[in-house]
Amino acid sequence: MKTSKALVFDIKRFAVHDGAGIRTTVFFKGCPLRCKWCQNPEGLTINRRPLYFKSSCIHCRRCEQAAKKGQIVYKDDRPWFNLTFEDFDSVIKACPSGAIRYDSTWYDVDTLVDKIKEDMVFFRHGGGVTFSGGEPLMQKDFLVEILKRCQKEGIHTAMETTVYAPLDLVKRVMENLDQVYIDCKLFDSKLHKQSTGVENEQILKNIHWVLQSKHKDKVIIRTPLIPGYTATKDNLASIAEYISGIYPKVSYELLNYNPLAESKYELVEKEYPLGKQKMFTKEEMNHFYKVVQTHGIEHLIKG
Repeated sequence: MKTSKALVFDIKRFAVHDGAGIRTTVFFKGCPLRCKWCQNPEGLTINRRPLYFKSSCIHCRRCEQAAKKGQIVYKDDRPWFNLTFEDFDSVIKACPSGAIRYDSTWYDVDTLVDKIKEDMVFFRHGGGVTFSGGEPLMQKDFLVEILKRCQKEGIHTAMETTVYAPLDLVKRVMENLDQVYIDCKLFDSKLHKQSTGVENEQILKNIHWVLQSKHKDKVIIRTPLIPGYTATKDNLASIAEYISGIYPKVSYELLNYNPLAESKYELVEKEYPLGKQKMFTKEEMNHFYKVVQTHGIEHLIKG
């Protein structure tokens, strides 16, 4: 019998913002969206790749010596990777300081469940495991299998998702979730396409189904507040009217902008598209709260 595996780019222990209680958050590789403000650029591609950590490098150039022809170009006192190559094992092993590492690790279900169970003692007071990404639905077979295993072990399960996936898959996954956070970023389909690379019809269709289903009280809809993109009165009013029109008691959360993502882009050799931005002030957040409450939101979750 073939054992399914998944690429995981991070496991965050003792998380308190990814669901109820103290949680272990597992970040799956791969995302079908390309949001200009992506918080986890290292999780976008489904393929494993090496990362370079400048602060750990001792400039011994052993990576260059271990590389296959054309696999590395060493310039500006650092290695640059040719990502048409897939196997960088010899390069990583040759680095004595750990400055070159893979961006993710393969896990089978048994190994990952054992890893999660290490934190079981912290789950006794309402905690559990949250699957995030990337987009966990991209590794669907593994996701369904591990959700079932976690529930069998008595572990509370949650997921952070865009629900940009076939509705049949969303239905399968919802059966094995205790809680789900769904991103609704932009209501206008044209703006959604411009900002994320995909249209939002499938997302809105899946949100509509979930909020009319028996699972509706498991759901928290989230909008990340991005300066110049999602954080506008028109966008928030449209989302609020849409979701409250489906289920008046829907739980809705506005996430303040997180400026820390910019530091991750150097790791994946990209420039952060948004430049320098700041978190919204308390007064600005209160303005956004008032907008969505005026447009039908009764159950607003405030950070």
